[in-house]
Amino acid sequence: MTCLNKVAMAPPSSDHKRPHTPSSFCFSSLNLVWFLLVPSTVFFLVSTLAPHRPSISPLSSLLQVSFSNNSLQLQGSSIFNGSSIDSSFQLEAETDYFVSNMPFPDAIIEKHTIQLDMSKNNESKPVVDVTLKIVKKNSKLERNEANLARVRSSIKQAALVRNLTSTHQDPDYVPHGPIYRNANAFHRSYLEMEKVFKIYVYKEGEPPIFHNGPCRSIYSSEGRFIHELEKGNFYTTKDPDEALVYFLPFSVVMLVHYLYEPETSNTDAIGRTVVDYIDVISGKYPYWNRSLGADHFMLSCHDWGPRTSSYVPHLFHKSIRVLCNANTSEGFNPSKDASFPEINLLTGEVEGLLGGPSPSHRSILAFFAGRLHGYIRYLLLNEWKDKRDPDVQVFDQLPKGVSYMSKLKNSRFCLCPSGYEVASPRIVEAIYAECVPVLISDSYVPPFSDVLNWKSFSIQVAVKGIPNIKEILMGVSQRQYLRMQRRVKQVQRHFVVNATPKRYDVFHMINHSIWLRRLNIHIRDFHQS
Repeated sequence: MTCLNKVAMAPPSSDHKRPHTPSSFCFSSLNLVWFLLVPSTVFFLVSTLAPHRPSISPLSSLLQVSFSNNSLQLQGSSIFNGSSIDSSFQLEAETDYFVSNMPFPDAIIEKHTIQLDMSKNNESKPVVDVTLKIVKKNSKLERNEANLARVRSSIKQAALVRNLTSTHQDPDYVPHGPIYRNANAFHRSYLEMEKVFKIYVYKEGEPPIFHNGPCRSIYSSEGRFIHELEKGNFYTTKDPDEALVYFLPFSVVMLVHYLYEPETSNTDAIGRTVVDYIDVISGKYPYWNRSLGADHFMLSCHDWGPRTSSYVPHLFHKSIRVLCNANTSEGFNPSKDASFPEINLLTGEVEGLLGGPSPSHRSILAFFAGRLHGYIRYLLLNEWKDKRDPDVQVFDQLPKGVSYMSKLKNSRFCLCPSGYEVASPRIVEAIYAECVPVLISDSYVPPFSDVLNWKSFSIQVAVKGIPNIKEILMGVSQRQYLRMQRRVKQVQRHFVVNATPKRYDVFHMINHSIWLRRLNIHIRDFHQS
């Protein structure tokens, strides 16, 4: 799909017939063995071949989903700051081991041997040596969870290394410097993701609402990500049983475009579509019911992403929501939701957007141009638009003949106020132009905050500090500014959109954010409940 520009087990063999020589003690012993083994084997086969238990009882009684309160948190302790991991995640990575007290339905009888020893006087003296090797029957989910336990442990160990430069080898890029909360932990996590992470994209649903999205607009992040997953070149799997997360491939932008009724402001059609889709996939597959959606994710760069998810309570409260509108005051939860960078690609490409003059050739202290959207911009424009200060240039509309990109690239700091919602494409625009971003927002979680230390390469100004912007920015020393500007250039690679994704670019970083949220949960299979 292109971007919108616009084995059952076989029954026991019939050859296995029971002997009919009642006078032999040997055969009586063998009969006893068969008497014990055959019913158990049949019971195992029936249990294995039986279909999944229907979800008729409350879903909460069919599973246990435990959310860690300590690991990978944006607020509070973080694995990238060297904190401990919740003990519930300390699972054994070994999956094949002997089990002594396990019912046969949960085990596999791997082999049995019977040895007969003949005495010197040729009388049969049976010595029956029955060896049963019981191996735990692990589902793919259990093996996945055991592997994730190993991954969590490896990241935890990596986080103990507080070097500014990762100690792991990498032919493309070695994370380093203060732009990272912990370069070594991030690098370990990223390398593990490349080896382990698997996404299953549900096939249900038809374009243009499903499996599609815009790639040339302010919502291009949404379309580009959907497009890359649909191509299936990175992380995706065709086997849903081996997946770690499941993608709900609807586009909120397309839902709004085709189903919203502006004359009535009614969004019920959008909600019904999402509800119906969850009903379809939860009825057809076991994965949603197994986790109540905790290992499923949706994404949206439209402002209405949170509203769209609210029609399905478990989608809102348990699923991974990848949102540009990452507003904690509206239910965004950094421990399970991921902040989605908003990128405005008018042509669909980043050509001409990257780079800019050296700091010595940037004559403007701070710059913003944008329409009056929301109260923060109202305060900014009201305070600075008409001051005609050559240092702080704020416009609601640029004069004729003045280039927006030229202004960005000739500014030391780029003002990035929230609009109607908290996200702003100006953050990525500033990073592309190698201009230090100045974030002016309330309750906003910047993208990739799990691993990136935003304070090292951006300025955050409280809304009440808008009148003091010039004073705040003038207070940044030349030495500090040069450090921050170099870090903006370094962090740029994590926000670049490539026609074919490259390691550590924005596509992979979004996946890494989803990967971290999956590490935050432990899902149990039905038979473990």
